[in-house]
Amino acid sequence: MPAAESDVVATWAWLDAERAGVVARGLVRTLDPGDDGLLDLASNDYLGLSRHPDVVAAAVDAAWRYGTGSTGSRLVTGTTPLHLELDRALAARTGAESALVFSSGYLANLGALTVLGGPDVLLVSDADNHASLVDGCRLSRSPVVVVPHRDVAAVEAALAAHPGRAVVVTDAVFSVDGTLAPLAELHAAARRAGAVLLVDEAHALGVLGPGGAGACAALGLAGEPDVVRTVTLSKSLGSQGGAVLGPALLRDHLVDTARAFVFDTGLAPTSVAAALAALALVDDDRVAALADVGRRLADRLGVAPTPGAGLQDPVGDPGRAVAAQRACRDAGVRVGCFRPPSVPAGGSCLRVTARADLTAGEVERAGRAVEQALARV
Repeated sequence: MPAAESDVVATWAWLDAERAGVVARGLVRTLDPGDDGLLDLASNDYLGLSRHPDVVAAAVDAAWRYGTGSTGSRLVTGTTPLHLELDRALAARTGAESALVFSSGYLANLGALTVLGGPDVLLVSDADNHASLVDGCRLSRSPVVVVPHRDVAAVEAALAAHPGRAVVVTDAVFSVDGTLAPLAELHAAARRAGAVLLVDEAHALGVLGPGGAGACAALGLAGEPDVVRTVTLSKSLGSQGGAVLGPALLRDHLVDTARAFVFDTGLAPTSVAAALAALALVDDDRVAALADVGRRLADRLGVAPTPGAGLQDPVGDPGRAVAAQRACRDAGVRVGCFRPPSVPAGGSCLRVTARADLTAGEVERAGRAVEQALARV
């Protein structure tokens, strides 16, 4: 006998309560289609390459040659010659022995951690790590110790208490506060314990290091056999996708066993071609231009400069942060807004992103918009 309508409604009573709590905490999100007329200081297009003519042309050409989608997993129909070329190009640019492209940076982290981890493998994870690292730790079935942000002593203590295999897990540049992980110290601690260091270079590729090769390359850690890196192609490269960088033996094992690779449709050839074209455009001049814009933008906003491209302007209250973001939009400038759970309670902020192609006038316009928005709310 079909359930009564009242019974069906009761099935979703829990969701009504959950939604009410989200609304009460000022955490409602909207899917904003954007506006081409706005000055963009919210995206992660750090080098301004997502609309570069060479990058767009490469994507269009790939669509004509291979179609709009990869049509299957990389183990079936989802690997084209472009995919293998991008694997090789990423490894060469970043100083890794090998690279394996996934369909997103999120899945690259899930793939790496579920293969490196396991019930007998300790994962030591920074408290401010990206959600994809957090989820990868959870899915790995590993015991996990979450250590305070950038606390090397806490990492050493966790490793000392676990005599078996271990992996130290960290972002290179943290997405919210823009700080740089103490990578040299973390690597030294991991090596003393016989552990692997996994570094997510999502916000460092194209931003730091020689030729934009990343934070590990800047510190001479890129070729170390006990360092594994992940990257995303959707930030400085203005495309889509992600990759795991590390020893060739690990790449082979990921191909055979990483569920996030084996059971996922391969990255679309258009995105692969775009990433390849963008990678060819990344050079020291663009990296230096981004750093210069970041310093000037931080100075105009009156906030601390960061090693990366993201700048944090603290607000505190989530409702006030949303209001300030809307006021910036009304002034023609699009900025990011971070609220819980992306940040701790009381840590809501505006996130303003530097871009290598911003002009001095655009930096001034952005600074004025943020300044006036915060004064108004």
